Amino acid sequence: MKKYRILLGAFVASMCLNSCYELDRYPADQISDGIFWQTETHAKQGMMGVYAALREDNAFGMRFAYDCMSDIGVGYDSQGFGPVILGTYSDRHALVEDKWKSLYDGVMRANLVLQKVPGIESMSEELKSQYLAEARFLRALYYFELYNFYGALPLYDESVNLSTDYNDLKKPRSSEEQVVQFILADLDAAVNSNLPVKRIQDDYGRVTLGAAYALRGKVYLYTKEYAKAAKDFEEIILDPSGRGYNYSLYADYAKLFTPEGDQSDEMIFAIQNSGGVGKDYGMPMTFYMGSRATYGSCWNVVLPSATLVGMYEYKDGKPFDWEEVIPGFSSTDVKDKTFVSVLAEGGKTVASYPEYKDKLLEMYPKRDPRMSETIIMPYTTYPGWVNNQPKTCEFIIARNIAPNETNGFIRLSPARTESYIFRKFVPEGNMNGAINNREHTPINFPILRLADVFLMYAECKNELNDQATAVEYINKVRQRPSTNMPAINSGPAWLKASSKEEVLTRIKHERAVELIAEGHRWFDLRRWGIALEVLPGDVYGITGRRLVTRVFTEKDLLWPVPGVEIERNPDLKPNNPGWN
Repeated sequence: MKKYRILLGAFVASMCLNSCYELDRYPADQISDGIFWQTETHAKQGMMGVYAALREDNAFGMRFAYDCMSDIGVGYDSQGFGPVILGTYSDRHALVEDKWKSLYDGVMRANLVLQKVPGIESMSEELKSQYLAEARFLRALYYFELYNFYGALPLYDESVNLSTDYNDLKKPRSSEEQVVQFILADLDAAVNSNLPVKRIQDDYGRVTLGAAYALRGKVYLYTKEYAKAAKDFEEIILDPSGRGYNYSLYADYAKLFTPEGDQSDEMIFAIQNSGGVGKDYGMPMTFYMGSRATYGSCWNVVLPSATLVGMYEYKDGKPFDWEEVIPGFSSTDVKDKTFVSVLAEGGKTVASYPEYKDKLLEMYPKRDPRMSETIIMPYTTYPGWVNNQPKTCEFIIARNIAPNETNGFIRLSPARTESYIFRKFVPEGNMNGAINNREHTPINFPILRLADVFLMYAECKNELNDQATAVEYINKVRQRPSTNMPAINSGPAWLKASSKEEVLTRIKHERAVELIAEGHRWFDLRRWGIALEVLPGDVYGITGRRLVTRVFTEKDLLWPVPGVEIERNPDLKPNNPGWN
């Protein structure tokens, strides 16, 4: 008989999602199906395994890197989706294969909970109902991610008996419409269940009723059922039944992406991460978004783009223009005078700063505050961790000698020394001892948060020709206390947005600068039908040097079904357009 291995980490009261669960095909030294799934404790341990799968790199664990595939980011190596950017990936690439496997692993873990929990006699029916709704939400989440990458999919529900069927899962692909209906059926069950509106501290991070409504609204938005999506978003925004969701935007944008914001009322559903000695259970933002000045001495393969930097408006809402700051900026010589320093012999001090450094430093505070809260801008500082002690490092660009963190400068990978670098999600110092491993950043990662819901709701209302409400919710995001950008339609001509097209342009802008590094933009560009227009072409760094040439064609609108999966199951044919 097929058996299951349960690997249980310490179950910490303050962070309940601290277990991991693994299906294994071999019976040796494993807990048998006949022994496990007997008690409420077993059910909780099994459920924690469904959550643990979210954190896998090829499930949601590298979602912060998805924007590398879009216009607002750039990445290298597999972790930065370099093969996708360059168009060199195929149906045999590990990225394609591992994402399919990791997300289906999450589906199967959820199916196991749905299959086994009803038979646990010691659990109350009310608690069983909660667990089943939770598992349906998570199965829907895994399938929705699969759908957004691969389109049509084979659908497996809890009727699959993993003890006997694991090696014979050979269903054909259901249509995209059938996949969406399967996802919606799970979310219908979740929103009509007894999921709690709030979780007690010990269970914080587990699915709530608001999360179920938010995800169903997002699915409706992606399938252009705008009225249904708007109604779901209104459930948690307006709370018409008085359930007490009480979601609100966190006052400080920068601190939202630190442990301080982890349990704020803005977070609707987030992957729970922890760190510290003996508590390494996080995502690798530090490893791939940081620099050699970051804790653990990291390489930057996930980067913000110069395009993104250009999107941040002036604080009065006027579009930014480099030429207004530094006339003649488009020329290479002027860009060098703006950004490039010369290090003194030995590289320990700066021999000469760029001619226009002061203009840069004067310009930064005049821009949307989210720019400097998201990106380490040239000639600003970053509280790093060097040689096991805190060290404030300056971000300079020098070509004569490579900057080095031991000398107080941020050092980037040699191939990316003229790239912008993230501040968002990147630890400062050693996080007062909270971080112990660069692969486990102890900052919760949002899958659904209120600002995203506000902007999705605005998009729905705009599509339903209610531009006034759409603008109202765009403005809520823009006017978070720490951001305090001027409201759309508040006076100057550059803030005008009244037509459907003008309001959609504002939504596109706001989603880029607000949600960067949260993994939405690549999906947004494709569903808006503008990916083929926006994505292909050269990507440039800070000084105008070409970093990469992004390749994006019709076939890249969906990833291919992995070739190895088609070999195992020929009924998965035909592959997605362009991949046969």
